[in-house]
Amino acid sequence: MKKHVITASVENHPGVLARIVGIISGRGYNIETLNVAPTQDPQVSRLTMQVPGDERVLEQVTKQLNKMVDVIKVTDLTQKRYLNRELVLVEVNAPSGKRAELIALADVFDARVVSVQKKSLTIQMVAERERVGDFLDLLRPYTIIDVSRSGVIAVARAD
Repeated sequence: MKKHVITASVENHPGVLARIVGIISGRGYNIETLNVAPTQDPQVSRLTMQVPGDERVLEQVTKQLNKMVDVIKVTDLTQKRYLNRELVLVEVNAPSGKRAELIALADVFDARVVSVQKKSLTIQMVAERERVGDFLDLLRPYTIIDVSRSGVIAVARAD
């Protein structure tokens, strides 16, 4: 199933995010990732979401968003050139004999150890969502204790 990356500029005031999520989930569509933060204009926030589904799902989600008064602009980045990043913090089991391996693996992925505990390491990584997924797949044999992902953020690239 295709994952559509949709961004929206929205008015930055209470209740906007709840209404957006309600409209989309109320129609039976899933939001796989969601990220919202103010832009350079504190009155406007940028919402980035990843929605799985076919072209019909994409069309319905963008139509519903465009109908909302608080939504300024909606952009489907899926068919455009765009940059995306995701932040992940992952705590992984790290007995003393495996720490060097884990640190080397993190280094290969341009990730870094941000915390060292007695029996684990916490690693931070910022990369494209596919690369984050690859990194997590390689960490699974070490036993992932906890993981927190920011969700995708994205911007269109100029042609």
